Amino acid sequence: MGAMSPVDDAVPVDSLYREIDRDVWARLAAGERQPLTETEIVQLRGLGDRLDLAEVREVYLPLSRLLSLYAGATKGLGADTADFLGETDSTTPFVVAVAGSVAVGKSTIARLLRELMSRWPGTPRVEIVTTDGFLHPNAELERRGLMDRKGFPESYDRRALVQFLTEVKSGAPEARAPFYSHVRYDIVPDAYVTVRRPDVVIVEGLNVLTPPPSPNEVAVSDLFDFSVYVDADVRHIESWFVNRFLALRNGAFSNPNSFFNVFAGLSDDEAVRTALGYWNDINLPNLRENVEPTRHRATLVLRKAADHAVETVQLRKL
Repeated sequence: MGAMSPVDDAVPVDSLYREIDRDVWARLAAGERQPLTETEIVQLRGLGDRLDLAEVREVYLPLSRLLSLYAGATKGLGADTADFLGETDSTTPFVVAVAGSVAVGKSTIARLLRELMSRWPGTPRVEIVTTDGFLHPNAELERRGLMDRKGFPESYDRRALVQFLTEVKSGAPEARAPFYSHVRYDIVPDAYVTVRRPDVVIVEGLNVLTPPPSPNEVAVSDLFDFSVYVDADVRHIESWFVNRFLALRNGAFSNPNSFFNVFAGLSDDEAVRTALGYWNDINLPNLRENVEPTRHRATLVLRKAADHAVETVQLRKL
């Protein structure tokens, strides 16, 4: 038999997923009590995100219920395996990844899932770690000529992230991640985020689903129990990125200690041009080359509309 052509060898990736309309998805948590107040939701909402009581009830409450089922099943399997081996049960934290482009709402979703999952009886202790903490310090990025590629896979200390997650999944009493300051736009020396065997660790970041650089290395995603990819049309993400830049110019950028304080005095037109420059030169290429191609590696995909509302959910088949 002759070699198969690339077309013959192609895998229909979408066939690996169930596609669930929003109305159907919303019914999966029918009857569940809304655990968050409107004030709490406003506090969790990021710049430009659409998040209200209906969005939480119809999209994220069902997702948190599904995650609690997966976490419970994983814990049960761990206990059964320990029993089979005649060992003491040493179940480790359930690790959830939240991936997707800049400005797509990953941080808001991670914070929201932390609040929702902590309300389920099996997962009261939930921690968030962002991969920003595993960026190389600016001085090292400058040394390597990578400051203009901050956020690309090569700008991260991948081995440190793998080591951190290995400690989490091996049941270490505590694991420490470096702390990243968005005001300073850099790693803060001798500052850490420490997790001490919580029930769930949520890892949020751009490139968390990226394959390893070589087949002999562990992928970050090998250490996840469940992963969420937040998806949207590129045109919508560009608009969200620009609008967020404008909002930051009037807010966080005005802080004299902010790395981006230089942009605080830009006019609207100048700010839009600057934001589009960053988008077209850095964030869009990173999305196309590195982030978007990992979408099919996620357990679940949330597809957002132009107003940030989730339209459809894709769940990988077991």
